[in-house]
Amino acid sequence: MAVEKKKIIIVGCGPGAASYITPAAEAAAEKADVLIVSRRLKDLFPECPAERIDSGTDVAGVLDVIASRRDDGRQVVVLATGDPGIFSLAKPVIRRFGRENCEVIPGISSIQVAFARLGLDWQDARIISAHSSDPEVSAADLRPAGKIAVLGGREAAWAWIAGLIPELGEGRRVFLCEDLTLPGEKVREVASDGLADLPVSSRAIVLIIKGELLS
Repeated sequence: MAVEKKKIIIVGCGPGAASYITPAAEAAAEKADVLIVSRRLKDLFPECPAERIDSGTDVAGVLDVIASRRDDGRQVVVLATGDPGIFSLAKPVIRRFGRENCEVIPGISSIQVAFARLGLDWQDARIISAHSSDPEVSAADLRPAGKIAVLGGREAAWAWIAGLIPELGEGRRVFLCEDLTLPGEKVREVASDGLADLPVSSRAIVLIIKGELLS
């Protein structure tokens, strides 16, 4: 008899604090036979008895594992930090298995939190990830944007951001947002020329804002 293949559930787990995890995310985790987790999320939902598989950096490999577990009729739940729609494993999972075979449960992104801390909307923000490598985007492309959010996460990212800011033109203010929603949260305005030398958390976002938007 053919095994029924269940939809893969992709769950946004918020920016860090447990209080920012939605009830829908918790309910999805309770259904899991298999949890695909990143290093940051490996201890989330400790009461869940599901098999835990590290998503690691081998995307093709973890997609094969998902396919294997799904072929066995098991419920696979993929945990994503923040919101699955922003630089997560959701994109390759959906590309491989199809939208019709996936269910996405949104979460609260650290980018949302960062803009909220400044009292700014973010529907017109440019969002860039420098988490794994320097982005392939030019200052000329970014210059028209009044609000830019850069996800960091590695030491070299801060040097790249520090080099970018002067090329965007005058009048930009720079805010470093670290460990958002966690006990050590810090949001501070910094000088762009000193950013590369600051000790920065791996959970950090840099907001680059045109000054007139903050007046």
